[in-house]
Formats: sequence, C-alpha cells, structure tokens
Amino acid sequence: MTSDTRRPLAVFDLDNTLADTAHRQHFLETRPRNWDAFFAAAPQDPPIPQGVALAVRSAEECEVVYLTGRPERCRRDTLEWLAAHGLPEGRVHMRGNADRRPARYTKLEILRRLARTREVRMLVDDDELVCEDAERAGFTVVRARWATPSAELKVAQEREGRT
Repeated sequence: MTSDTRRPLAVFDLDNTLADTAHRQHFLETRPRNWDAFFAAAPQDPPIPQGVALAVRSAEECEVVYLTGRPERCRRDTLEWLAAHGLPEGRVHMRGNADRRPARYTKLEILRRLARTREVRMLVDDDELVCEDAERAGFTVVRARWATPSAELKVAQEREGRT
C-alpha cells in the first residue's frame, strides 16, 4: 500500500471542508434545485481558515490531493479557487459530469484506487456518511466540522449525487 519513494497522501474534500458554501445554499432550496447557479457561485466561496490551515500543514509531510463531488465541468473554477486561496498544489479528483452516485460511493472508490499505490494518511471531509464509510474501509478520517451543516447539501450529496 505504501510506496517507499513517495510521500503519503492527505486527501481533502472541498465544499464545507475548505470552501464555505453557505452563500450559495439557497440555490438548493428551490424546486427544482438550481445546480447551474449553485456551481457558478463556487468561485465566490470564502475559504474556511481551519481547513486551509490543515491543508497547508499537511503539505509539509504529505502530498495533498483534493477529492470533491463537484462535477468535472467545474475544474477550471476549482483550480483557480485553490490557487487564489493559497492552497497547496495537488491533483484534483472530480466526479464525471453525468455521475449521480452518492458521494460516499464515488469518494470511497477513488480513495481505494489511490491506496493501491500510495499510503493515504488521512481523508478530511465534512460528509458524515463519507467519513463513516472511509473509516469502515480502514482509512484515517478527520471530520471537518468547522462549517455550518446544510440539510439541503446533504440530500444533494446522498440522494441526488450532485456534489
């Protein structure tokens, strides 16, 4: 599982772990949900200081990797946001634009793939179901409990497979 020549991985979620999505939650409270507007507003997310500080500290010993439920069409905005807020450079794993599986399935699949060739030192995520499944699979998890939870976002993650 561990490569002798490469640093271990620290895997970070984005939404409500590093990026505060509170200002765009209202797009998920409409029926139908306005996904285009929700994701279009992501570049204005303020950073979450606790998450950013942990990512920066983790980069001292680990390679930082980002694992998000955001769709691939958000890649450019996501990369620009990470750079603008001083986050460590790292690979960004995103869901396919048409992938509607719950986050706990898509993220665990990617974590397992990463762990085939590298040590995954930790996963940092705010989604309790993702955290529980990752722990059951043997991963060390840091629960990002520093943002205000959103019931609408939880439904979107688990039932609609959108983020």
